[in-house]
Amino acid sequence: MPSRSQYALMSSRDRNTVMFICFSSAVAFFDFLIYLYISDIVAAAFFPANIDPTITKIQGLGLFTIGYFARPIGGIVFGRYGDIKGRKPILLISILVTALSLLAMASLPTYAQWGLIAPILFITLRFIQGMAFGIYVPLAWIFVAEHVPRLYSSVVCSYVSASFYVGVLFSNAFFLWLTSSMTTAQLADYGWRLPFFIAAALSLMPLLAWRWIDESPFFLEMKNSQPNDYVAKPFRLLFKHCKHSLFIGMILTLIVSSVTTVVVLLLPDLIEMHFTLDSDLFGFSHSLGIIFMILGCIFYGIISNHQNFGKILTIGSILLIVQMLAFFYHLQSSGDYILIMYALLGFCAGIIGMIPAIILQLFPTNVRLTGMAFCYNIAYGIVGVLVPFGLGYATLYVAFSPALYIAFIGFIGIIMGIYFYNLPEAKKIDQII
Repeated sequence: MPSRSQYALMSSRDRNTVMFICFSSAVAFFDFLIYLYISDIVAAAFFPANIDPTITKIQGLGLFTIGYFARPIGGIVFGRYGDIKGRKPILLISILVTALSLLAMASLPTYAQWGLIAPILFITLRFIQGMAFGIYVPLAWIFVAEHVPRLYSSVVCSYVSASFYVGVLFSNAFFLWLTSSMTTAQLADYGWRLPFFIAAALSLMPLLAWRWIDESPFFLEMKNSQPNDYVAKPFRLLFKHCKHSLFIGMILTLIVSSVTTVVVLLLPDLIEMHFTLDSDLFGFSHSLGIIFMILGCIFYGIISNHQNFGKILTIGSILLIVQMLAFFYHLQSSGDYILIMYALLGFCAGIIGMIPAIILQLFPTNVRLTGMAFCYNIAYGIVGVLVPFGLGYATLYVAFSPALYIAFIGFIGIIMGIYFYNLPEAKKIDQII
């Protein structure tokens, strides 16, 4: 840590920065997931009326998928800018772009009012928002890790990861309230706009504390050490010197994205294909699982660091495999203890909370944001687009497909854990190429 020991205590300014990023991260996940909850209604508002509800469903899912295609582009474009100009400017840009795009989407006329112009504008704004989200997620981890002493890097990154799932929990509660307080006709008429307005307002709220947020000490130290005629080329340096880091980062991101997509987003729908449970109890169980996943992220972040990462990842991956298989075996047997099993599954899935702190250490300071944004968004985009369709199709025939997929991901986690356990030492976070 520039000017501070890696074993120094966190200052009040450090804690304020972490709180700022955690609140923004929870809001960012809420912003991105809006379409997942009201995709049918939004599709009906911006596309021609269809007799076949399946077409409307596909259109709604298409709007959600567009965000995944936009994320790699945003990560590459804005990531390069963040490595050249600074972390703080790109953080401000990502927040403002997200808020303004949400506000514009909430104010758009529908297809019935503007015809084909309406869906074109909506898709464009959705793409822009996806680009902003694509840079925000890796930037959030990097921003907190570069502000605190290295001793705390794993902990603060786990706080940020946990805050993403707080955003999911808030989304569940918000849309449960929205759908219960409005009729289907009201939602189709004007109610679908409300989440976008609220999301835009929440996105802008953190900017009230903007003056207390500083630029990354690592970035400032790097800029001060560079000669005046230095020309930054992060993308060229990344692919010249960090190809191995990109591959490892994408494998680690595969673990994070797969666990998040399956356990947090898809599992309720996949379970309902073959198992019959009380809907209220099942909904509460899913929320309880997310709460314990938040706790799991923090727990693994506290006990892990760059020295014992491999050992913790290996043990955590084994526990995740065992619990995922036990969870589905329990569903097949009776499902009487769904609350306990979901809570244990969520806590075991929290192993992903410790992974971002290691990914960011794979890349030197002058290419860190570009590298992490590239590998994170490419891997997440592949998983976000292919896994929902592939796993949904597989589950039609094999009820245990989600468990088998997570077991496969867990085995990858074990391999990566053994790999890191045998490394002599992880790279230092202040390295520059």
